Amino acid sequence: MISVLIVDDHPVVRDGLRGMFTADPRFDVVGEAADGAEAVVAGERLRPDVILMDLRMPRTDGVSAIKQLAARGVPARVLVLTTYETDSDVLPAIEAGATGYLLKDARKDELFHAVEAAARGQAVLSPAVATTLMGQLRQPASEPLSPRELEVLRLVAGGSTNREAAQQLFISEATVKTHLLHVYAKLGVSDRAAAVATAFSRGYLTP
Repeated sequence: MISVLIVDDHPVVRDGLRGMFTADPRFDVVGEAADGAEAVVAGERLRPDVILMDLRMPRTDGVSAIKQLAARGVPARVLVLTTYETDSDVLPAIEAGATGYLLKDARKDELFHAVEAAARGQAVLSPAVATTLMGQLRQPASEPLSPRELEVLRLVAGGSTNREAAQQLFISEATVKTHLLHVYAKLGVSDRAAAVATAFSRGYLTP
């Protein structure tokens, strides 16, 4: 039997899932949790084979719970079961360590198959989620900053104005502005402060 922990902030959803899995001899529902914090505690205590994890919950969300479970060495496979299929939901969950990602409109047999596959360590994605991930992978990688753009950005990070940067690099102030506009576009930001912060976070600049 595959032991299952159900995590969802809606009691009706938990009741429905518990009824489905309890009625099938392949599964053993060992516990429930109403948010991510409860899920981490229950996961450590019950050590289920699979955790059915909702994402958007009060106190501690699903992604945070997945990270905490991994950090604490809980071996359970996490199968996300949610209504959300956007990049901002799917990618963080997968990166946090979720084994699979299903939507709540999945049929019962699809859900059962996904839990069995997750228990074996196999990745499971609903078709809509797979499409979302493929779309993300097909997006062109952001263009790297050129050596001159990095020089301008380093001076800006050091507090130089456009005029001061132009004097130090022996170029015109207009050219500095053009380089900064290219930096903004490549980093996906709209101002100097955001450009500097993003450059540090991506490793272009070091403290």
